[in-house]
Amino acid sequence: MTREERKVILASSLGTVFEWYDFYLYGSLAVIIGSQFFSAFDVTTRNVFALLAFAAGFLVRPFGALVFGRIGDLVGRKYTFLVTILIMGCSTFFVGLLPSYDQIGWIAPVALIVLRMAQGLALGGEYGGAAVYVAEHAPVGRRGFYTSWIQTTATVGLLLSLVVILSLRLYMGEDGFQKGTGFPIAGWRIPFLLSVVLLAISVWIRLQMHESPAFKKMKEEGTQSKAPLSEAFGQWKNAKMVLVALLGLAVGQAVVWYTGQFYALFFLQSILKIDLLTSNVLIAWSLIFGTAGFVIFGSLSDRVGRKPIILGGCLVAACTFFPLFHLLTDIANPRLSQALETVKVQVAADPATCGSVFDPVGIRTFTSPCDVARVAMARSAIRYELVPGPAGSATRVTFNGTETPVAAAVPANITAFSAAAVQAGYPSATDPGKIKLDGFFAALGNAQALKIIGILTLLVLFVTAVYGPIAAALVEFFPTRIRYTAMSLPYHIANGWFGGLLPPTAFAMVAATGDIYFGLWYPVSFALATVVIGLLFVPETKDRDIATYEHAPTR
Repeated sequence: MTREERKVILASSLGTVFEWYDFYLYGSLAVIIGSQFFSAFDVTTRNVFALLAFAAGFLVRPFGALVFGRIGDLVGRKYTFLVTILIMGCSTFFVGLLPSYDQIGWIAPVALIVLRMAQGLALGGEYGGAAVYVAEHAPVGRRGFYTSWIQTTATVGLLLSLVVILSLRLYMGEDGFQKGTGFPIAGWRIPFLLSVVLLAISVWIRLQMHESPAFKKMKEEGTQSKAPLSEAFGQWKNAKMVLVALLGLAVGQAVVWYTGQFYALFFLQSILKIDLLTSNVLIAWSLIFGTAGFVIFGSLSDRVGRKPIILGGCLVAACTFFPLFHLLTDIANPRLSQALETVKVQVAADPATCGSVFDPVGIRTFTSPCDVARVAMARSAIRYELVPGPAGSATRVTFNGTETPVAAAVPANITAFSAAAVQAGYPSATDPGKIKLDGFFAALGNAQALKIIGILTLLVLFVTAVYGPIAAALVEFFPTRIRYTAMSLPYHIANGWFGGLLPPTAFAMVAATGDIYFGLWYPVSFALATVVIGLLFVPETKDRDIATYEHAPTR
């Protein structure tokens, strides 16, 4: 690898680390941000709004891919992803400066959502530009290795955000970190404000870079596309490969990636009831141990191919998610694992009064006693059985045969059901058997923590297998003239929609069934579908010379 090539990878990877760091900050601090910008509402509603604002960033990513992908194919790779990092960085910095709801009223949440959407649009254009830029500098036979460094950036960005947040929490104390309405007072603003330093470094490095050789050659020859969007998606030979790339590679990669990093964290906190500090420390160590897998699998794909690595990772993940998450419960919260098997909880009701409780975006209001009880069970991580009752019968909830009255609202039921569950054998909030850490390095001297980190690291390795080679695979699918546009859309539809909505959708599936593991069917189903579609329709592209490639691949 030449000095210039190392510089290309550093410029692309550092900028993308920064973008992902910014994006993850909001997700990690969503509850605190909800209290600052949606304080006019009750706790449950403000948390829902905070999560919806977070989701807005994911939902607009495909539109960012279209906007910036088109600019990248018309104007150039370098200048496009220079613009995306400026938008991302400024949006993040301004979140740290925003006054709260108590200071400026409804303008605060509206401004927050606008900034979140700007972040999502920028991220939609950033990844494709970085991947294309590095791949077009890489020699044939080394693209998987070169682009795999970009793939580490999402995990490194997540790790960096966790480390900054954990450090501030430990240094300032939880109370000092959360409180305050002025921008220099509240500790949660500091990580956003610090992003300006990363922005300055990233922009300085990118300003020194040159346009990619493939794009320069195409521009000199006058062969660039004049309408990248219509050529990429309006011509069937290209559009069908966008669909193949989406369904045969990117969707499976997305659900495995979000399960291994996001849903694992959500599962620890919301279902196993592990405290925030402990769960973040466990995830952070798994990322440290597993991140090298991106480069290993990216390099391996240069020798054995993109297709077997990505599809193999999807298959192994789909076959092992259920046993691994069961094992995670057994080790992290053993008494909960035991209670799930021994405590019999039933919700008996007239089937006509029980509707769907599927609520992936968290905005539905439930009024039926049957539905209110089931939602409260799911949010309390209590496994229940729905039993059909006689027509016209009232809803009854029993724990090992002992009835607990059903209140009219979900929060009241959460309190009552949690108390009844503890009486029946579920662990209390202070159960000594549940994993709890008091510092970052405490995990390395705790046998229980090391076992959990081992499981989480294995999940991260699944992520590295499917994500390490994906940039090279998508770049190789399309000709230079539409490459930025065509590869960005399937990637961001998969990761922004199928992946980004995985945690709330999986939790909604848990609520609907009463089984804390049922949400895993979401990633398992899509991963297996990707394996089938990929085996049938995805071509191997590792040996393609992308500098001279002009037509979409055919089977």
